[in-house]
Amino acid sequence: MAETKKKKVTRRGFGKVAAASAAAAVAAPALVPGAAAVQAQSPAPAQAAGPPPVGPVVVGNYSMVDRIRVGGIGLGNYYKTNACQMHRDPEELLARKDIDALLIATSDRWHGPMAIWAAQSGKDMYVEKPGAMSIMESYALADNVRRYGVVYQSGCQRKNQYAFEFAVGLARSGKLGRLLALHADTAIGLGAVDAGGHSWWPEEQPEPDPLVFDWDKWLGPCLWRPYNSRYATGGRGQFWDFHAGLLEWASHTVATCQWANDSEYTEPIEYVPEGGDFRGDGLINRYTITCRYANGVKLILRNHSWMGMGSCSNRFEGTEGWVETGDSGKIEVSPNLKHLVPTRQGRRYDPTAEHIREFLQSIRSRIPPRANAEVTAHTHVTAHAAWIAAQLNRKLTWDPAKRMFIGDEEANRMRSRAYREPWRLEALATSM
Repeated sequence: MAETKKKKVTRRGFGKVAAASAAAAVAAPALVPGAAAVQAQSPAPAQAAGPPPVGPVVVGNYSMVDRIRVGGIGLGNYYKTNACQMHRDPEELLARKDIDALLIATSDRWHGPMAIWAAQSGKDMYVEKPGAMSIMESYALADNVRRYGVVYQSGCQRKNQYAFEFAVGLARSGKLGRLLALHADTAIGLGAVDAGGHSWWPEEQPEPDPLVFDWDKWLGPCLWRPYNSRYATGGRGQFWDFHAGLLEWASHTVATCQWANDSEYTEPIEYVPEGGDFRGDGLINRYTITCRYANGVKLILRNHSWMGMGSCSNRFEGTEGWVETGDSGKIEVSPNLKHLVPTRQGRRYDPTAEHIREFLQSIRSRIPPRANAEVTAHTHVTAHAAWIAAQLNRKLTWDPAKRMFIGDEEANRMRSRAYREPWRLEALATSM
């Protein structure tokens, strides 16, 4: 591929994305030098970057990897450390030539825009889930990563967790026979603040000093709403503006299903919500959403009837057997496959270190990791389409090639979200 000229990201292009104090829970991105920063340098403390609890866990794993150091922190100074340089404006941060890669661990609504700007600046990146807040933002993310030739890895750590790798291996090797159904634990969706998650807490409070908490920049691309201190501390999962619906867990579990079905570069073509009480937010009670791929395999998203394998469970079923696993590390299979289950199963562990190691290897080799931008985009589109079907409470038909629902204009209008000025992303226009 011919090298693409890196686009200069201007202050105007950034839309003034200087962030609030990290005390406002608008964290990072944390900057992690990659392939070029391989000199013998002292690792930064594990507390060097990121929002609690993601920052310390992920950055701690970076700092334990040989020849890597954390070089800077953007968007605030929560950790009050002198180990690396602080930045309030991402434009300054992305302009640094000594920064090779980013850890983007902001609140959900910033993940897509910041990843797109990072790609345009030629920076490799590790982005926490969800990677994008809508169908069209998901495509724009992948389009920009491809266009600028950078390495992208999403925080889908279960792609490097042994139990899930084993289950996927059974499916892809044919040990389950012809695949019939893939099950993803997608837990609950948006919280139950109101019938649709589209309102706000009624009591408006005086906005704090922007140097302490910049409310305008905390909202970022979201539609404006009156300030209330509870949004930053507890509102993320209760309002549509701040939440990506099913992707809280679907980022992991749907990704694993797509992997098992060898369908990581497409999406199901049919989405049918079943049972439950599908309201505006739709997914607070028992629910099932049955999706179908073009090859006939079903993808079943549900929040019930699991075997107790832990959070983010998956189950794969074929004509010759089945397998189910989850975060516990336990693996259950049909009786005819028990001889294949290794003794290693049953151990719960955090795969973050393995996941980060794959990312760093990709920076050096330029080979995309398992959870690359293309794979992430198709996973996100699948989850967003299923959530739209649940919100509308009707069957939807999807055309992956045209990136649109067939014969449903209301559903098509829900593929995108409005961006508040001046954070409107010009880059998104190329994918909408």
